Amino acid sequence: MSTKPSLADSLKNVDARDIKQIKAAEEMLGPEPEEMGFCKNLFWGNILERDVFPYPEASAEETARCDQMLAELDDYLENEHPANEIDRTQEIPHWALRRLFKIGVMGMIAPQEYGGGGFGVTSYNRVLERIGRTCGSTAVVVSAHQSIGCGAVTLFGSEEQKKYWLPRISNDMLSAFCLSEPNVGCDAGGQESRCEVSEDGEYYILNGEKKWATSAALSGMFTVMAKQKLVDPRTGKEKDKVTALIVTPDMEGIDIFSSNRSKCGIRGTWQARIRFTNVKVPRANLLYKEGQGLKIALTCLNYGRCTLAAGMVGAGVSAYKQALKWAQLRYQFDRPIGEFDLIRDHLAQMAAQCYAMDAMLYMTTGLVDRSDEDIMVETAICKVFCSEMGFRTCDSALQIMGGEGYMTEATVERLWRDSRINRIVEGANEVMHSFIFAYGSKQLGEYMLGVKANPMKHMGAAMKIGMQLFLGVRPPAPKITKLHPSLRHHADELEALTREFSHQVKMAFKDHGEDLVTAQMVQRRLSWCSVWLFALTSVLSKFDRDIRNGLDGASLEHDQAIVDHCVAMAAHEIRSEIRALRDNTDTTMQRCADAAWSELPSMPHGDYHIPELTPVMEARGKGRPVDTENIQQFGGGSIAAEFEQVFKQGS
Repeated sequence: MSTKPSLADSLKNVDARDIKQIKAAEEMLGPEPEEMGFCKNLFWGNILERDVFPYPEASAEETARCDQMLAELDDYLENEHPANEIDRTQEIPHWALRRLFKIGVMGMIAPQEYGGGGFGVTSYNRVLERIGRTCGSTAVVVSAHQSIGCGAVTLFGSEEQKKYWLPRISNDMLSAFCLSEPNVGCDAGGQESRCEVSEDGEYYILNGEKKWATSAALSGMFTVMAKQKLVDPRTGKEKDKVTALIVTPDMEGIDIFSSNRSKCGIRGTWQARIRFTNVKVPRANLLYKEGQGLKIALTCLNYGRCTLAAGMVGAGVSAYKQALKWAQLRYQFDRPIGEFDLIRDHLAQMAAQCYAMDAMLYMTTGLVDRSDEDIMVETAICKVFCSEMGFRTCDSALQIMGGEGYMTEATVERLWRDSRINRIVEGANEVMHSFIFAYGSKQLGEYMLGVKANPMKHMGAAMKIGMQLFLGVRPPAPKITKLHPSLRHHADELEALTREFSHQVKMAFKDHGEDLVTAQMVQRRLSWCSVWLFALTSVLSKFDRDIRNGLDGASLEHDQAIVDHCVAMAAHEIRSEIRALRDNTDTTMQRCADAAWSELPSMPHGDYHIPELTPVMEARGKGRPVDTENIQQFGGGSIAAEFEQVFKQGS
């Protein structure tokens, strides 16, 4: 495996744009970790028990400290936090943010020696989950501040940067992360903002524009990503790389020209647009190393994807419990609606989805806390699964409550709106599915390419692969030995599904060849299989822990029923996706999409909203303008100084 060819270099009949994209992704992600993580091993048909059994947990000391914080937080959220007012006014009051700082929520992950809480990722996500049950807007603001704001300095800052910034952003100052741009979203490597070293060598000169910068109008510190021309030590040629800089809103040349955007949900969050014009950023404000900005971004996104999932777990649990109570007390046809099977189906799915989301979230945070090296697939899966299942749970709750659920005075309606964004942010789920498959199967694909390129050198491997691909001979299923004996039948299911999934991945490489690089429908189906396999593993590991910890009686019976349905749902979904690899509507879908595409000449630009930086020159500026007249801008620019002054005045 050490001599396996590069995937990009092995492709011969693939569009040059796709090869360029693959090479950029390979460079951005860097070298593969020496040991594959749990989910990558699933693609090979392996179950690494040591990674997931026993279920990971925080230390007793940290759990006790977190419990103490949660008790104070719960009291505040239940009795004081103005969730409905925040949604209505599109603003989180200063006093509410001050309370969160005072409780310690805003500085949880910063080390204690710098004024933070020194909590691990699991504890931090327990807090985000709890906030997510009450207010999606607040959960997003806390997550944006800590995961990708405070987190960037904590993980990559110099000692001087940590000493200066962490006490501030842990206790009285918001931070923001500036990555997305008008023309750059999921394509993180496509940054158009640029920086260059000044002639005197003392500054970086920063130019560009950023959007979707959460809380930037209130922040005293930005982490800004920008392209920089650097000499590649391997070739001696200049090459564009992404560099991360610490920027403050008082620097000359910074214009926060839009503090807020009106949104469907998470209405209390503020997404700013910022223009940087010849901003002089001191060399001391370089975060980590030149050209390593994407490493920082990707690492922080691992945190961000977990906290997004935590907010969804909280929202899902809240919606589920509201729907459960409604189904008990809402009568139709002389009986509670919860007695009807179609409602019971919703409730069962919601119970299973909430259990599975919780199990996967804290399995993933446990891997992060343990500092497992190869976890990018796991965090991506966690984001996809929890954003999808969380939204489904909120949607089912609204459906059960009927017209009352649709009313704005009902909490479920707000949970539903707030949760929808999570399928888009931190990597749209469509992009995430392609990433999960591509990055999860990459090493397996390169291994198969290596065997195909030189079968005589790899005779044994060639024979095994040939028997699988051409004779359908599956290798033995992986063995699970560490689950509680009462879960043996579920372990058998997981073993069989893992073996079949791996076989189907290998068949996809055989059937599609190089076309698999762009076969997104196939990628999505196999990605969903890996997502459900990780969900199933997490569910069984969590239940195994609870059984061994003495769960019994009615609680055991209750959780057993939910776990059984989780397993049944996962198995059904995996087998459905595998069937769809051969029995699908892809052909008619393509023809229908072509037919839809043919309508475009008859659709005048002026009737529609057009991307602001579309490469289609004749469309620029000719679309229907966005009406922003009635959107509050909270002062029309940076109010970090005002915000800091409010903090100084105390509560």
